[in-house]
Amino acid sequence: MLKRRGAGVGINAGIIERLFSWLLVGGFIGAHLFAVLAYYPGQIAEDPWILLRVWEHLSSFGGMIGGEIALLLFMNKTTPGLSKSDRMQFLNLVAFVFPFALAMGRVGCAVVHDHPGRLTTIPVAVSLQSEASLRFVSVTFDPQSLSSLQSSTRNVGFHDLGLYELFFLVLVLIPVFLRIDKRAKKPPSFGMLFLLMYMPVRFLLDFLRIADATYAGLTPAQWMCAVALIGFAVSYLISRRSLIIADAGTN
Repeated sequence: MLKRRGAGVGINAGIIERLFSWLLVGGFIGAHLFAVLAYYPGQIAEDPWILLRVWEHLSSFGGMIGGEIALLLFMNKTTPGLSKSDRMQFLNLVAFVFPFALAMGRVGCAVVHDHPGRLTTIPVAVSLQSEASLRFVSVTFDPQSLSSLQSSTRNVGFHDLGLYELFFLVLVLIPVFLRIDKRAKKPPSFGMLFLLMYMPVRFLLDFLRIADATYAGLTPAQWMCAVALIGFAVSYLISRRSLIIADAGTN
């Protein structure tokens, strides 16, 4: 998708291939380091080598941060002569493709149920009827909650937050991206659109999590959502103020 869309705006395929390599490496490093530092900091003292085992503990927000840093480094180191408009084109290119990649990752999350949430009886919950499911949730739910399940596992399950996010991406966010991309005369900022659509939903979904580390009652992902949305609001207000001042000076 990166190569096809890059070709559509005149970006060389070789540059796109190099960019993809940077994004892949930066994304995995960021995903691992953020996961360990934010969610499992206690494991570092016990096993410092965990910081180097990038295949263990991955965080989607860490991947976003690592990928963004890799993109900025790529533009500064390999294509230093890029104009501001060219840089925005690269950012928009990656921002459009990213939800598709994130959805593929969430397919894996949904298959292995590695984001279990609170207990529920809704139809799409992951069933607790099987012995394997009970063994899985035994490391997530407290003993008192588990004991109450023994006589009611037929209708009780747990929220699968990876599955819910996959539903949101495939049924809402990606269709909106595709429709806007097809209809808009001027390409919008897909990065800003992703931020405005994804962050509030992820912030709310994380209230269903029970196994994640929390800081002042919020998960690391919720703090990142809050920072991103506040940052967007501040930058928007600053840009609006600048436009008002510019218009006043012209008049």
